[in-house]
Amino acid sequence: MALFGTRSTVRAQLIKPDHFSASFAYLEECYRPGSAAHGAIAGLAAGQTERVELAGGAFALLQAYLTKPRSEGKWETHRAYIDVQAMIAGEEFMEVTDRGRLVLAEDLTPARDVIFYQPFERGSALRLGPSDLAVYFPIDAHMGGLTVTAPVLVRKVVIKVPIGSFAV
Repeated sequence: MALFGTRSTVRAQLIKPDHFSASFAYLEECYRPGSAAHGAIAGLAAGQTERVELAGGAFALLQAYLTKPRSEGKWETHRAYIDVQAMIAGEEFMEVTDRGRLVLAEDLTPARDVIFYQPFERGSALRLGPSDLAVYFPIDAHMGGLTVTAPVLVRKVVIKVPIGSFAV
């Protein structure tokens, strides 16, 4: 199931931390004021996303967006990538549940590696603030970008780590 917490807590819980080394190295850059990565994410306008290629077939999506009401959220999973979602600034609710509890709405794999599901009201809520992150595996359906109290601008890095040889 999904992992959630600070960078050090999540890293300590990973079964194969070496599989995520490029991800965590890049995240450290994103959190370091004055670094190119920190400047790149800080400079994004609301609604903008930038892609950065990383080692080992991983890539990062630098995102800036306004959080939205739960009614506008969508449940999703991925087959080819593990999501490492790290909050740089702002806060949001995310929900998570086992994908087996959901009903398929739209499968956009393999072209976009995303599967969407019908609305579901029984997910577990996670509250992500600065320096929090969540790791979602293919079994973890998740819905993010949800407003905590009022819409706020979020700056987040979503790193896509290829499943590849990850099998335990």
